Amino acid sequence: MPFLTVGKENSGNIDLYYEDHGAGQPVVMIHGYPLSSRAWERQLPPLLDAGYRVITYDRRGFGNSSQVWSGFDYDTFAADMNAVITTLGLRDVVLVGHSMGSGELARYLGTYGTSRVSRAVFMSGIPPYLRKAPDNPEGVDGSIFENIKKAVRADRPAYLAQFCYDFFNFDVLNGRLVSESVVRANWDVSIAASPKGIYDCVDTWGTDFREDLKRIDIPVLVMHGDADRIVPFAAAGKRMPALIKGSRLVVIDGGPHGIAWTHADRVNQELMGFLGQVEKGKRAA
Repeated sequence: MPFLTVGKENSGNIDLYYEDHGAGQPVVMIHGYPLSSRAWERQLPPLLDAGYRVITYDRRGFGNSSQVWSGFDYDTFAADMNAVITTLGLRDVVLVGHSMGSGELARYLGTYGTSRVSRAVFMSGIPPYLRKAPDNPEGVDGSIFENIKKAVRADRPAYLAQFCYDFFNFDVLNGRLVSESVVRANWDVSIAASPKGIYDCVDTWGTDFREDLKRIDIPVLVMHGDADRIVPFAAAGKRMPALIKGSRLVVIDGGPHGIAWTHADRVNQELMGFLGQVEKGKRAA
């Protein structure tokens, strides 16, 4: 398996597991909490069939990447993303992030700029600022994050089981757009993640990305389900266009948090259309 070293922790390397498939313009995809790069299973085939080079990687502490004890913050996550992009020598990159992965996109673009990036896709993302504050009344009350941390500490496996059900709105979509086997498979991935990462990442959901978003000067697609129970649409995706000039918002009717699976056909159609539209614009220019 290919790994990329992004640092050290005591006597061991901090390694990120990644996969690099296909040829053509690179598309870098980063998964959401508490999953791994396997979450992109239904997006890889159409992207590769269309002639893109697709790079997926596991966030530190998740999937096959190193089970570290620290570094669960967006400055570090963005530095990890930068290491992936620069080490692989990528340019004209398309960045695609789901949920927590959208935070990586925002902080990377706000910190490192867009010299290597041609466009970005935020899917069920946590930006612009999920935690309620005096200057952010649309956010989610901070007590919710604290209760999640208490639940993780009390019984992490049970919390993740409920999280996976809510991830797909299983009670509503079971048998139509998602199976119990899919939920179980996602639980298997999540329970193998770093317990410390599962706990620490909850605090990162309250990161303020507003200034990062204002610095973005490339085409952006925002996709969000209006039935998202994990990251409420009204507190996140709905607010993105006001902060990213020229961005396009696609609302997935009845979509849960895990739209990349439940609404894969629509997601892939919008994703491929967005990439194709930008390509046409570049050729015309």
